[in-house]
Amino acid sequence: MPALRARTERAELGRLLEHADPRAPLAVRRGADGIVGRGEALRLEFHGPSRLSDAADAWREVASAAHVDDAVGVPGTGLIAFGAFAFDDESAATSVLIVPQLVVGRRGDDEWITWIGDEARLHPTAIDEVRVELSDGDIGPDRYRAIVAEATERIRAGAAEKVVVARDRVGQLPPEGDIRSVVVGLGRRYPDAVAYAVDGVVGASPETLIAAHRGHFFSRVLAGTAARGATPTLDAEIAESLASGDKDLREHRFAADSAIDVLRELAPDTRASEPFPLRLPNLWHLATDITGTLGGSSTLDVLALLHPTAAVAGTPRAASLAIIRELEDVDRGRYAGPVGWVDAEGGGEWVIALRGAEIDVDGRIRAFAGAGVVAGSDPQAELVETAVKLRPITDALADPLP
Repeated sequence: MPALRARTERAELGRLLEHADPRAPLAVRRGADGIVGRGEALRLEFHGPSRLSDAADAWREVASAAHVDDAVGVPGTGLIAFGAFAFDDESAATSVLIVPQLVVGRRGDDEWITWIGDEARLHPTAIDEVRVELSDGDIGPDRYRAIVAEATERIRAGAAEKVVVARDRVGQLPPEGDIRSVVVGLGRRYPDAVAYAVDGVVGASPETLIAAHRGHFFSRVLAGTAARGATPTLDAEIAESLASGDKDLREHRFAADSAIDVLRELAPDTRASEPFPLRLPNLWHLATDITGTLGGSSTLDVLALLHPTAAVAGTPRAASLAIIRELEDVDRGRYAGPVGWVDAEGGGEWVIALRGAEIDVDGRIRAFAGAGVVAGSDPQAELVETAVKLRPITDALADPLP
């Protein structure tokens, strides 16, 4: 494998996403900040149960051989790889790390461009709107309610404590459709979420699996959901009820405790907040923030242990995954898998691929949304929750540039 050369210099860039390929954008953004890539200097592919640990080992080899000249030195500069990973060990979906030929980035007052290899060039283009209507996929409303009912029975019988089951909606991207417009629409509607586009996986995730720079990490666990209220008073009542409700607190504790236990194995100084209501534009989540120091572990090492969390699979992990495979009987692909970026030191930012869709090279779109099922879950209520979670990608496709 040839050694990569990466050179970062300051630049004035304008709109970051205009520098991305309209049909194959690479981007991880939060508000005005983020990084955007174009082209492929290197593509690494992985499959199966060891995909994340294989990626961690492969990236260490690439990074150790690379020559990096970084004149800016903030998160997102230097050698970067974007990545998207399959949810399930048994998935046919390809997990990838992609090193672009160029990366443009912004963080606060810093703007930069990173050249990787010798063939990259700036090629900004205007972003065109694309509009797509989604329809029910393999798991429609009736089948989803039946799956939730069966999962609840399995939980009552002691097969698991929590199972996250999902449903899908599908569509078709028009020929030459500009995927960047979907990222723009998501970012404008959900500026506090991480808008991402990696190898056709597009969305705006509120859930940070791991973000780390120079060893210090942050993770945010979300589980427990309620729709926003129509008035400020009702909205406040909903948030209070979510924070004190037994069903949502149990669902959240399963997810938070599983993440805390894994992170403490790597970082003994791991600290966690108490669960709190997190306000998003269209819903409330129960959230727990986790911080600590990773030492010599990379973010990919963390993902190999952390994924899938109880927030997107359930608990116990093996039992919940077996129930998901049986009852859903579809390949989730890279929905609810890790998506983000990693730098040469192993730092980076990874979120869970939620509130989005996967767009194949032929333009086929498949969007998923799931809900955590515990004892006492109501199938209709869980269906409504998935409808709320599908709104970000549905709206961004139907009206990409509000």
